[in-house]
Parts: sequence; C-alpha cells; structure tokens
Amino acid sequence: MTLTLNYLFYLLGVVLVVVASMIYVDKTNPRRLTAGTFWLVYALIFLIGDWLPANVVGVLVVIMALIAGFGGVTAGKPKMLSEETRRLADALSWAAVLPQMLGMMLGLVFSDADVGKAVAHVTTAYVNLDYRLVAVAVYCVGMALFTMVMGNGFAAFPVMTGGVGVPILVGVFHGNPATMVAIIMLRGYCGTLMTPMAANFNMVPAALLELPDKNAVIKVQIPTALSLLVMNTFLLNWLMFL
Repeated sequence: MTLTLNYLFYLLGVVLVVVASMIYVDKTNPRRLTAGTFWLVYALIFLIGDWLPANVVGVLVVIMALIAGFGGVTAGKPKMLSEETRRLADALSWAAVLPQMLGMMLGLVFSDADVGKAVAHVTTAYVNLDYRLVAVAVYCVGMALFTMVMGNGFAAFPVMTGGVGVPILVGVFHGNPATMVAIIMLRGYCGTLMTPMAANFNMVPAALLELPDKNAVIKVQIPTALSLLVMNTFLLNWLMFL
C-alpha cells in the first residue's frame, strides 16, 4: 500500500469528527450546536472533499464562514482529560482554519480575477517607475501589503510578481529573476508579521498563550517587520542587478 497525503487528511478528518462530537454533547458550551457543526463541516471537507463537486465544497466553506462570522464558534469549559485536542480546538477556534482557507481561496480568486494585471495597470498609470529604486520599492511594499490583506505570502506572490516583478524589474530593468524570487518572499513575511489574517503566526500563539490582548504578538513584531522591509528593499535593489 502506498501512503499518500490523503491518509493524513483522513486522519485529521476523523479527529475533527471526534472534536465535533465532544462539542455537541458539551452542555457548558452555550453554542455547542453551531460550534459542533463548524468543526463537523470542516471534517467533511477533509474526509470526502475529493469526491464532492467544487461548488459543494465552496458552499461548505461559506457555511463555515457564516457560522464563525455570527459568533457561532465559542468555547465551553468542560473537565478535560490529559489528551487535550478538544481544548486546543476551542482555544484556536475559527482561526485554526484561516491559513488554509486564505491560501487556497484567495490565491485562486485573485489569479482568476487577473488582479496581477490590475496591479500592473495601477502602478504604471499612477507611479513613475522609470527609476529603478522606486520600482523595487513598489514591488516590495506591495508584496507586504497584499500579504497583510491575504494573510499568506504565497497567495500574494503571483499578484505582485505578475504585476510588477516580471514586467518591470525583469522586463524593463533586466534584473535577475532568481534573486528576485529568493528575496521577495521575505517581503511577504514582513507583511505576515503585521496582520491578524496570518492566524497561524499571530492569532494562534496569542490564543494558545491565553494573552489578554489578541494583537499582542503583532504589536511586538511590527518594529522588526518594518526594519526588515526597509533593509531588504535596498538589498533587492543591489543584489538583483549585479
């Protein structure tokens, strides 16, 4: 038997079914029906998502978003055993699924909507990119900003690279694309450090540590992120055109 990644998905789906079942019977949770349904729907995506039509999976994702958006995923206060998957699921809440949803959905939506072409049009129409450093700065800052919006540097990468990186920095200024690709992802990580949309980096640690301020991790990281953004902009402008 060949082991594939699907078996990991199935295992995760089974764990989520168990978590959903525990939440359904937890009378300390005032919204156990909606919270349990949230995790059960998420489990179904892992268990049978490959056999469902894409539009059905989309409907399931929308259902999850509606449940979370209307405050339906809350934590109870049950007595816990020494295995604490349920406690972690309660602590992380809907933020646990955000990275996966953003990485898959926003990347596909932005790609199909030709956002990269729109970015290219806006930057060339309103910003003077005749100066190389200006073009590099637009590329780097734009990458950080899109990552903050999307919560995922990999989703932001094709947008800014297709809009500015390839047509301007490589096509016009003849920069080294390998160097550009290697360095630009660091710009995305600068954006990751400054946004709650990057739940796995910023919201999850705050939840696990039970910090009173959910944005405490972001506030500590902002000076580092801005410093790296500035330094790596000049680094890209230097190394890419050697």
